[in-house]
Amino acid sequence: MTLNLLHIDASARPGLSGTDPHGSHTRRLSARFVERWRAARPDDRIDHLDVGQHPPAYVDSRWIHAAFTAPADREPWMANVLAESDRLVDQLIAADLIVVGLPMYNFSVPAQFKAYIDNIVRVGRTFGFDRARGAVPYWPMLADAGKRMVLLGARGDHGYDPGGRIAHLNHTESSVRSVFGYIGITDVHEAAVECDEFGGEQLAQSMRKAEAAVDRLVDELRRCEETVASGSSLRRGPEPYSVR
Repeated sequence: MTLNLLHIDASARPGLSGTDPHGSHTRRLSARFVERWRAARPDDRIDHLDVGQHPPAYVDSRWIHAAFTAPADREPWMANVLAESDRLVDQLIAADLIVVGLPMYNFSVPAQFKAYIDNIVRVGRTFGFDRARGAVPYWPMLADAGKRMVLLGARGDHGYDPGGRIAHLNHTESSVRSVFGYIGITDVHEAAVECDEFGGEQLAQSMRKAEAAVDRLVDELRRCEETVASGSSLRRGPEPYSVR
């Protein structure tokens, strides 16, 4: 059984560290994951989305007006405003595994990736809303789709992992987990390289650990996918649109 892998890069740096001058550590890690995955599962479909170099349009008042208008009531201009967002949502819904190269910028996600998030968190597409449900009118629409996510990070300092000396300053992976959990993607895995600002052996050692973690993740997720494929796993689409 084949799957769709969505490979997202969010770094503003275009190259790969260790290969290109001033290259990106997260692009290096995400490329490593995808290359190893492709080697083990050559029939899987892989889509690459580079929001670091080609960020989606930022949400504005016209986008909000269009997104929160029920589809049957939308005017022609609204479809044009939402066209990019619709493509991104369709791509996400089609994906079984989402692999994100996600650097930390000032303790959180890059603006380019936040623009992506704002485009894919869509009422009626990835989360539902119905006032008739009472105190909890929202629900995740991708919760039963069996999606998995891998976050591959890079940080200038060290100690951002849970239990680390400055873990309280890390709002990168935690914010992404919150957002994607809200739309129903809760199976999230992480690996990150630290010490970019230190360089030298500290960075090299951290990179070796991160690359080893990437390799383990590929193996573990591949085995998990093969286990699921051996059963009768069916993906269920989003619930019908509702906005009141």
